[in-house]
Amino acid sequence: MPHHSAPHPTAPQQAPPSPPDAPDESAAAGGRQADLRPFMAAFPTGVSVVTTLDSDAAPHGLTCSSVASVALEPPTLVVCIRAASPTLAVLLAQGHFALNLLHERARGTSDLFASGAADRFDRTEWRLPLGAGGPHLTEDAHAVADCTVVRTVGFGDHTAVFAEVGRVTVRDDPQPLLYGLRRYALWSEAASAPPPPAAPPAALPAALPAAPLVRPAATAEGGTRVIR
Repeated sequence: MPHHSAPHPTAPQQAPPSPPDAPDESAAAGGRQADLRPFMAAFPTGVSVVTTLDSDAAPHGLTCSSVASVALEPPTLVVCIRAASPTLAVLLAQGHFALNLLHERARGTSDLFASGAADRFDRTEWRLPLGAGGPHLTEDAHAVADCTVVRTVGFGDHTAVFAEVGRVTVRDDPQPLLYGLRRYALWSEAASAPPPPAAPPAALPAALPAAPLVRPAATAEGGTRVIR
């Protein structure tokens, strides 16, 4: 239940007027629901495709940008999916899925899986490695996580799916596809922007001893690394 704080006895009973250019907050004041979409559109993210197989081994999938890391031990992430999604129903029934992070040349695949086209897997190259949680989009993903569902939380019109990651496959040259403000952007273009000017030497902190570089154990699989 939301917590509502009572005003302090010495607090003024009327808020000061908003400056002329302040955003309209009448939705909250009038009890109407705020539209969260423009707020989240201003938070650019990567783009992923969630894939899984049903009991007849038929593939299902959808485009998803609502992804977050939850914990490193055990390695756990969360994806938020529309509650009415047919892919979600299959994913929950089977208990596992693959999370494909799309590279910057895969905008067409993002649009395809967002469209819900019945033939989307016929128009996309994919494979199912041994032990995979779902189809790997081999030509369109720069990283894939094979996941097992450990918990779900339904809230409003979406379901948060918490999943433990059993295996991660990453390419050596990731170039993520980005999405924000209702349009795509390329990581390579963002990364090519010049860095900010360096601070003058006098403002730099004292150098710290270099920490040893620790890399996870990895085995080669073609142009990718599989981290278990």
